Amino acid sequence: MKVTVVGAGAVGASCAEYIAIKNFASEVVLVDIKEGYAEGKAMDLMQTASLNGFDTKITGATNDYSKTAGSDIAVITSGIPRKPGMTRDELIGINAGIVKTVSSSLIEHSPNVILIVVSNPMDTMTYLIHKTTGLAKNRIIGMGGALDSARFKYRLAEAMEAPISDVDGMVIGGHSDKGMVPLTSHATRNSIRVSEFLSPERLEQVAADTKVGGATLTGLLGTSAWYAPGAAVSALVQAIACDQKKMFPCSTFLEGEYGLNDICIGVPVILGKNGIEQIVDIPLSAAEKEKMQESAVGVSKTNDLLEL
Repeated sequence: MKVTVVGAGAVGASCAEYIAIKNFASEVVLVDIKEGYAEGKAMDLMQTASLNGFDTKITGATNDYSKTAGSDIAVITSGIPRKPGMTRDELIGINAGIVKTVSSSLIEHSPNVILIVVSNPMDTMTYLIHKTTGLAKNRIIGMGGALDSARFKYRLAEAMEAPISDVDGMVIGGHSDKGMVPLTSHATRNSIRVSEFLSPERLEQVAADTKVGGATLTGLLGTSAWYAPGAAVSALVQAIACDQKKMFPCSTFLEGEYGLNDICIGVPVILGKNGIEQIVDIPLSAAEKEKMQESAVGVSKTNDLLEL
């Protein structure tokens, strides 16, 4: 199993590290445009192998996609990161050009690759790849919902003062501060609805804190977060590589599901060896349906900025 990670910055390097430590891939290739940067990150990570007990081979390449040939899965993290005060939408002009070049280069050398998109604005970059590459929809996956759901579960556990292993919850909709739809009605603690433990007001605050999870970290760190995004990506890669049939909310191309068409947005999917193997239809409350429609409008407006 060969995995390529494009972009050797904080998110890409964290992703490569988590994949290597889990020891399910034979090789991880890091690619970056900065001379020697991916090679240096790969060497540094390989020098942890004996300490962390993994046998995954990590190599680096400076803008040489021939080194990625035969990749089963590729992760696209490349693009400029979000700065304090910057919205994900403001990144679109720069990152769209980067993502188009990267995706075409990956497919040229690995025609059967499954792509996982991290670059922001993530839903729109996922849509861009659908419209410009011709890949089957099951092989193009936007990461955002997996990360947003992890942040939701963190906030739920915090509010209930519960171990996070007790908590389950999901965020659908667009990967943006206004577009996220935390499904508080479906969230549970050991199969008991969280509404049994938290007041409606506290649940509303949890949802609000989840929506600004990325912006909160950007304000504290001065740049985008990397540990949780890297872990989220590695979980998706493992689910595909190991054919786990796990359910994650991911940005995928919809053709009538959830009443939406011609859009990539976060919904629950089953991930296995073929990428997205099923889109899961779950019941939503009237309020959640309305929020999902509002989220889709926002994503579509961003999509309209693309030069396809």
